[in-house]
Amino acid sequence: MNLKVCDNKEEIGRCAATIFASQVLRKEDSVLGLATGSSVLTTYAEMVKDYQAGITDYDFITTFNLDEYCGLSPTHEQSYSFFMKENLFSEINIRSENINFPDNENLYYDSRIKKAGGIDLQLLGIGHNGHIAFNEPCEHFPYNTHTVALSDSTISANSRFFKSADEVPKKAVTMGIGTIMKAKSIVLLAYGKEKADAVNKMVNGKITPSCPASILQLHNNVTVMIDTEIFNELH
Repeated sequence: MNLKVCDNKEEIGRCAATIFASQVLRKEDSVLGLATGSSVLTTYAEMVKDYQAGITDYDFITTFNLDEYCGLSPTHEQSYSFFMKENLFSEINIRSENINFPDNENLYYDSRIKKAGGIDLQLLGIGHNGHIAFNEPCEHFPYNTHTVALSDSTISANSRFFKSADEVPKKAVTMGIGTIMKAKSIVLLAYGKEKADAVNKMVNGKITPSCPASILQLHNNVTVMIDTEIFNELH
């Protein structure tokens, strides 16, 4: 893993956006794997700035998002489809037909990724329990896109976006670990002391499905961007 330490989340966002801009400039029909959540907001804001400045062009880009809640319509304010539209897609010139979200648990989503040529650059966050996408800690590494029951800790963490924890969907559809690991390059973002334990287990711990992100140790092109708060807690 390539570990990059930044001063704060704003610097993380700028650095990550630069990587995405470089990818898009290098390959105008790049396939991008995208994530949702607070960790990626500054990155998307910087990507929008790059587009508005005429640096990037997304006309031929294809995107595949990591996951989506079960039971929420794309127009629901807490759906990941809505999140992506509000924070990125409505602000750049991406074609709607090139935007993809998982919506079932069979191999259809993985087949679409393969047909597109595979993901060139995948963006990830990490959960407090070490999950990536919605691959929760379990006894094995799920390979393909699948439906998952969300853990209590994930539901609790995501409840801040809903009126109560009872409104948080209990299931989601997510890329599997195998699908994520097929990406040609990966950028994972994390900031805040509360994520330090998960990052430490990912970077320095043993490879185990009890910390799904630890599998990234086996990928040959991963950049982990963290802030100084996390770096000071690593051991």
